[in-house]
Amino acid sequence: MSRSNLDLVNECDRFPYYQVDTDLYAASVSTYYELRVQEHDYALGYVLPSVAEIFRGLPNWEIDDQDRVLTITGVSTTEQRSDVVMRTVLAMKKTGYFKVLEKWRDELYPVYGKNKELLFDVERSASPLLGVVTYGVHCTAYVKREDDELKIWIPRRAKTKQTYGGMLDNAVAGGIASGEGPFESLVRECGEEASLAEDLVRSRAKACGTVTYFYIRDERAGGETGLLQPECQYIYDIELPEDVVPKPGDDEVEEFYLWTVGEVQEAMAKGEFKPNCALVMLDFFIRHGVLTTENEKDYVEIVSRLHRKLEFPTS
Repeated sequence: MSRSNLDLVNECDRFPYYQVDTDLYAASVSTYYELRVQEHDYALGYVLPSVAEIFRGLPNWEIDDQDRVLTITGVSTTEQRSDVVMRTVLAMKKTGYFKVLEKWRDELYPVYGKNKELLFDVERSASPLLGVVTYGVHCTAYVKREDDELKIWIPRRAKTKQTYGGMLDNAVAGGIASGEGPFESLVRECGEEASLAEDLVRSRAKACGTVTYFYIRDERAGGETGLLQPECQYIYDIELPEDVVPKPGDDEVEEFYLWTVGEVQEAMAKGEFKPNCALVMLDFFIRHGVLTTENEKDYVEIVSRLHRKLEFPTS
């Protein structure tokens, strides 16, 4: 079945909106437990009841079933909270509680408070269990011909990848580790994933804002389904000279294609793109005038949905 551009947005930005359906939103939120830290009386993420139950009785974790809150307690510093989280998820990994922890990455993701302060770090593979906001960089690499035709470099993910194997991706994409800035993350990922020279990236990459959405993980993400994954992606464009050809720098990408806008749109309509990468492509098309209010009936909704205000504090 051919997907519309709004279908692609709905596939990735899946958590209900309060403004659209108040009852559905309230019913959804009441299903989960809020993740909090002591002395910070607000939600940092939503946790499935089946996940929250595993924390019951563990040191430095408190469950309030009446208000449906899971709280990190007994510690007050960033380092102490991070240590509690790491010790807990390491123990869960060893006991095999959650499949998602089998993809252990040895990368730390930051979790921020309302004042943009770092509250704690969490192992990347464990972040969906806590439902916290995670951050990444996505870059669209393109070539602009003399006749103004756009051609876009599109990689295919390795079929052996545990997440979204064989699907299409953005030219460069990756998570931002705790303590790492978006642009430095981009430079690193460009070398690792596309073999692009650092000086080329630093001189040509342009920051283009963010794309935000609230994803609910399905079987393609690997591990447990239904885990909540609110995300903020920092978006970059890089116009490459015609003689620069991205090449896989690791085992995560099989090959790169140089496609016309029409070829990219056809693949998107077929559902070949990783869900959040389709959103990044839509953002690229809007910014470059490919998608307009004249040729896209859902233009206003798509533009607004690509920049969702998330329910939790962000950096």
